[in-house]
Amino acid sequence: MVGGIKMLRLSELFGRDIYTDNGDYKGKVYDIVVNLETGKLETITTEPLKVKTKQQAKKIITEKSIPYKNVLAVKDIIIVASKNRKMEEISGVSDDKKKSNIRAGALVSYR
Repeated sequence: MVGGIKMLRLSELFGRDIYTDNGDYKGKVYDIVVNLETGKLETITTEPLKVKTKQQAKKIITEKSIPYKNVLAVKDIIIVASKNRKMEEISGVSDDKKKSNIRAGALVSYR
């Protein structure tokens, strides 16, 4: 804990199990996409992004990843909002106010 803020090394997230708030298993953290301009985590993937085509990467991003804004809790496991639960209900802030501007990203991988 630093200055009252709980901190965690990014490398500690890799391999952690991901569950929804309804108890459904989503997979393990494999890759993490970081916005280099803001330093914020953008996406967690449950499959490696080491692919040969942009279409394969797009498929993983759309089908095998979880926006980090959906993360509710991180400890021994990661809890994310279920699909049928809107982030507005959780945070009280509309998605319009939370839109991220991804111009540059970094991929952090567990290998």
